[in-house]
Formats: sequence, C-alpha cells, structure tokens
Amino acid sequence: MNTDNQFKRVLSLKQLTIYGMVMMAPLAPFQVYGLVAKTSFNMVALVYLIGAVLMFFTAMSYAQMSKAFPYAGSVYNYVQKGLNPHIGFVSGWILLSDYILAPALVCVFAGMWMSSLVPAIPPLVWAFIFIIINTFINIIGIEMNAKVNQWLFWLQIASLIAFVLLAVKFVFIDGHGAGGFSLTPLIQPEHVDFRFAASAVSIIVLGFIGFDGISTLAEEAKDPEKNVGKATVLSLVITAILFLLQSYMAGLVHPNAQNLDEGMALFDIVREVGGYGLYVALIIINVLAVGIAVTLNVQSAVSRIIFAMGRDNFLPGSAFLGRLHPKFKTPVYATLLSALVSALVAAFVPLNSIVMLVNFGAITSFTILNFTVFIYFYIKQKQRDLKSTIFYLLFPLIGCCVCLYVWTGFEKVTYIVGFSWLLIGVLIGFVKSKGYRIAGPTLEDI
Repeated sequence: MNTDNQFKRVLSLKQLTIYGMVMMAPLAPFQVYGLVAKTSFNMVALVYLIGAVLMFFTAMSYAQMSKAFPYAGSVYNYVQKGLNPHIGFVSGWILLSDYILAPALVCVFAGMWMSSLVPAIPPLVWAFIFIIINTFINIIGIEMNAKVNQWLFWLQIASLIAFVLLAVKFVFIDGHGAGGFSLTPLIQPEHVDFRFAASAVSIIVLGFIGFDGISTLAEEAKDPEKNVGKATVLSLVITAILFLLQSYMAGLVHPNAQNLDEGMALFDIVREVGGYGLYVALIIINVLAVGIAVTLNVQSAVSRIIFAMGRDNFLPGSAFLGRLHPKFKTPVYATLLSALVSALVAAFVPLNSIVMLVNFGAITSFTILNFTVFIYFYIKQKQRDLKSTIFYLLFPLIGCCVCLYVWTGFEKVTYIVGFSWLLIGVLIGFVKSKGYRIAGPTLEDI
C-alpha cells in the first residue's frame, strides 16, 4: 500500500462526535422553527422526537457498515464493498448530489443572514467569503478542522444554555408565556394523526442529515471500527436531545405560534426572553454555525467522498482527485473542486433547485445503505441469530421504509432533477468501467 497517499489517524471518539453534531448544528431549530411550529400546532418538540426516532435506524445502519468497512467514502465504499462495485459508484454519485451542493446551500443562507446585519455587502459576497475560509481550513488539515469544530460547538452550546436558562426564568419564575410546566408543546392528542406524522417526517428528517458525515472520516479516526459507529449514534442522540430541549422551552415561552414570523420565529422568541442584545448575538452565532461550522464539515465530507471515488479511478481527473497533499495529508484537489462547485452553484443555481437535489441525494443514498446492510450481513454473511436479525433485518427494513416514505413525498420536479443527475452518473460509470466490465482498484490494491 502507498503510505504517501494515506490519511493521518488523529481523530478521537469525542472529536468525531462533535464533528457530527456540528454538521447537524445544535442550533438548527432556529432555521425552521417558525415553519414547523405553524404546521404542527406548536408541537415542534414532538416533531423533532419523531424525526430522531426515525433517523435512529439509518444511524444504526451506518454504525454496522463502519465496523465492517472502516474506509473513507461513506455510502460509496459501503455499497461498493457490501453489495456491488458498480452500484457503489452510482450510490456515491447520488450522495455527491447531497454533499457537493450542500456547502453552497448553507453558505447562501448564511450570506442572507449576514446581509440583514450588514446590508452594504451582498449575500453572494458573504457566501464566497465563507467558501474561501472553509476551503483554507480544510486544506490545512483535519486537526485544524477539529479545533475550529470544538470552538464553534462550545459557542453554540453556551448560547443554547443561555437561552434555556433565560426561558426557564421567563416561564417558571416570572410567570410569562405558558406560566409553568405544560405538555402542550410536546403532545396534543387531538391533533396527532397520520397526516401530522407525515408532515413531521417530511420537514424534520432532513434536518438531521449530518451524522452520516462522520463515516467519511474513517481513515482519519483512531480505532475506526469502534469509534465511527459509536460517534454516529452518539451525535444523533445528543443533538436530538438539544433540539428537543430548545424547541420545548420555546413552546413554553410563546405558546401561540401563529403570530410568529416564519423565518425569524425562534430569534424573536430569544428577544422576548433575553432582549435585543441576545437577539443579535444569536443571529451572529447562527451565521457562524451555518456559514463556517456546517459548511466546513460538509465540505470536508464531500472532499473525502470525491477522493475515495478518485482513488478508485471512477471519476474524470481521478489522477488528481485521488491524491493527498504531501504535507497536510488532505485531499487538496478534491477540496478545491468542492469549493469551485460551491461557488458556481451559489452564483448560478436557484435555491429551490439546490434543496431538491440535496434532499433527493440524501434520502436515496440512505435507502440504498439500509438495503446494503440487509444484503451484506443477513444474506451474504448469513448472520441470522436473534441479535443479528434485529440489527441486520429489522432495523434496516424500518430505515428503508422511512426513507422510501419520505422519498415518495418529493415533488415532480425533484424527481426530474434527481434522475437527471443519476443518469449522468450512470453514463460516467459506464465509460470509466468500460461498459461496467471492470471495477476500480480496492483499497488493499493501492
């Protein structure tokens, strides 16, 4: 094996877990609280609980595959080695539609928020600034990425603690809002039915995307067979608890969601409990959380997927894309490609089109991953005792059903855009594999 083209194993379980949590963003409810509150009768906490439970099964599938195949590349490598090399390439290509466009999406959002504070600088300029900063950090090395992650993670946690404490004072001491403990933000039986669950799934499940990015760091993790899977599940569970806590307290502070501004709802609730200073501070912290923290991690994840596919000679320009920087041990060319695509997408592609392709890529790749767990462990490896049946048959089946349910809810234009991207990948795979007759080299051959 060529040791010059190997990553450095430096990431601990704690760093991996923080990476996944930062990628999901502990303050993510600030982005969608108003929309979710109005469509769920203010039961945002319940919606997040449903989403967390549903995504848990896919997280468990990631955990199982990371033990068997502790390599960079996430779904691409898992499906390639667990199911079929060519299906693996197509799966990786589908996942790219999520990861390679997501940095542009979150940078544009962060740019819009920053322009609301500094109107003289257009949102697109802010988006370019965020892309440049993140590209520099990701090229310097994963250790620098981990340090930035920890700083931004604790900044989000500190602001979340401040909000919760002020909300407790506002409700339980000052007697405002709900005036005390109430189950209304968590459960209203008269409004909970199948339609409510469907709405919750379609809005919230995609908000948990990010825990899967941990798997792209498998070749930079210490003891990846154990730590990658554990960090994947831990990051999902802990982040879900944080989502539940802040959304429940927000529901107590402001029980009537109908009179909230849909885009700034949770920020306005913060202003109720903490004043204008905390309101501005939370906007800035959310900009940093999205424009730097989330973008940084998504870009690092996509660069490693591109690297893994380039290393296997499955992409145009593989000789460069599958190469690490000799000093920093980072996929420099894959990172630069990701940055270039992000800049072009941010400048020329409408936001709704980006969202469609990101959603399609994430849910489709999750579905294939769950199916691969079943095929590899239950069918090929014939692991069929009681424990194996739970982890390799029941959990993946539930994960598949959840993903397919979300998948059937996409709009028609999402299918058109998504399948167009898929067709391009199929054609590239056909050419690079000489009509799907040969596969790329395995990691052990390099």
